Amino acid sequence: MKLKGKRALVTAGAQGIGLAISRALAAEGCELFVHYRSSREPAEALCAEVAGRGVRAVSGSGDLTRADECHRVVEAAVAALGGIDVLINNAGSLIARRKFEDVDDAYWDDVMRLNLDSTRWVTAAARPHLVEAAATRGGASVVNLSSLAGRHGGGPGAIAYSTAKGAMLTFTRGLATDLGPKGVRVNAVAPGLILGSAFHQQHTPEDMQKRIISTIPLGRAGTTEDVARAVVFFAGEYDGFITGATLDINGGVYLM
Repeated sequence: MKLKGKRALVTAGAQGIGLAISRALAAEGCELFVHYRSSREPAEALCAEVAGRGVRAVSGSGDLTRADECHRVVEAAVAALGGIDVLINNAGSLIARRKFEDVDDAYWDDVMRLNLDSTRWVTAAARPHLVEAAATRGGASVVNLSSLAGRHGGGPGAIAYSTAKGAMLTFTRGLATDLGPKGVRVNAVAPGLILGSAFHQQHTPEDMQKRIISTIPLGRAGTTEDVARAVVFFAGEYDGFITGATLDINGGVYLM
């Protein structure tokens, strides 16, 4: 129970992978601020579920494609929890599949704001609170959600998304270098095909899912719980010796 009593902000923490992460952190005794954009009812239900186990959980909304809203969400989390020890940058989406020739500036900017800028803005707002936690509470940890797409360029029509998620990996290493001397560790996870979330239900047709699964050495897609376990591990490394690392959660795709 290394995370017992730690205070975590999870962006997009009420659905899909974010929901699994929130539940897994709460199961380790971590207090939660669950951010959502529009899924108010699932967020409130999650907080009630967690509170039923005796763990404090609060939810709050915000549009993370706006810098001022990112700052407001962080300040709401600090006000609710008294600080932030763990930051999970989970918010992001492919938005839509578009071939390179169909990518215009507006679409590109939308993808970057949601997947990359939001992480930068939230982390910048949380930075002083994480540094304080590192100095007074034994360490602090940031976990960024990247993607297999950021490793190999993504599937058809995912060039903008894969670019953003590839940049997330570099951002993670750079931030780890910057915050390491302050005692804040920064790592990332890069999920592959994860079923049970709206992302692949919306953007990856069933025939494509089957083709992808046929290339996975473990012979199955991942689950949101597979990702959550890895995130909890990194979150608990607030006082460890792992930083700037990315854990691939893809069933062994790189063995092929």
